[in-house]
Amino acid sequence: MRLGINLGYWGAGMDADNLAVAQEADRLGYDVCWAAEAYGSDAATVLTWVAAHTERIDVASGIFQIPARTPAMTAMTAATLDSLSGGRFRLGLGVSGPQVSEGWYGVKFDKPLARTREYVEIIRKAMSRERLTHEGQHWTLPLPGGPGKPIKLTVHPEREEIPLYIAAIGPKNLEQTGEIANGVLLVFFSPEHAEDTTLQYLRQGRATAGRTLDGFDVCPTVPMAVGDDIEALADLFRPYTALYVGGMGSRKQNFYNKLAQRMGYEKEAAEIQEKYLAGDKEGAAAAVPLELIDSTTLIGPVDRIADRMRAYADAGVTTLSLAPAGFTRDERLSSLRAGVEALERAGLATA
Repeated sequence: MRLGINLGYWGAGMDADNLAVAQEADRLGYDVCWAAEAYGSDAATVLTWVAAHTERIDVASGIFQIPARTPAMTAMTAATLDSLSGGRFRLGLGVSGPQVSEGWYGVKFDKPLARTREYVEIIRKAMSRERLTHEGQHWTLPLPGGPGKPIKLTVHPEREEIPLYIAAIGPKNLEQTGEIANGVLLVFFSPEHAEDTTLQYLRQGRATAGRTLDGFDVCPTVPMAVGDDIEALADLFRPYTALYVGGMGSRKQNFYNKLAQRMGYEKEAAEIQEKYLAGDKEGAAAAVPLELIDSTTLIGPVDRIADRMRAYADAGVTTLSLAPAGFTRDERLSSLRAGVEALERAGLATA
């Protein structure tokens, strides 16, 4: 099992620290560095900056938002980043959510599965450097009846195929991701619930494409905090969990809330959402069960984290992307080093 680092969002006053984290991860042998975007910092600019200041580690979008860019623009960005980084770019995609898609980008959040499938088809066709044509439900290239003509990408990516990941939570999205992508980006992934909530659907999608999970990258982002007081460490992640389960979406459409329900926390998920949407964020955080946090994070002493890493590997995870807690640069760098130590103690380090 390989290790990754998830830098999350930039622009919150910690940019110098984030770059130091990426450079330390590069030095320690981490496999990949992910950067996110929502409605603040864009991931492409961040990844360019990180790639310019690192040597070996892959840089990856976690995620590029599908409503933010046309598929051809995403292909251009991916090809450029791969070329500039010397073949170190990975393309992570996701539909975002209805609030951001419609409120920020002005793009209707409808038929996300069909939109994602078309988006991937166009990107792959563009990056293959064949002349770009497409007739679909969401995009038609070139536009009919006008001056447009089929043209091809002028930039040469470093590699013939740039690894493509999709952020997926729901069963149908997971199944499609298994069919059309090289890997999946996951959050709130619990090894104990991996088969029921995730792997069975990925496996179905791979079978549709005539493939197995061999060579498919299962990549959850997992918050991590090192220490002896499990409950105190869990408290660090209560606001984070409450935000997603309670407030990341509407009452009717919250993918993370539904995931918590599928993990057996129906009553708790409802309470968290009710309090969060009513403005009681502290109450929502307090309502998050310790067991939910413990099963979806890495918390405790290094040996305990090593045991949990074995559970992730046994559950089918191939790249474990860490999101280390800490308010200072030293705390985050220390967590990075602890992650490597835990992986070695677990006997999972790869050459």
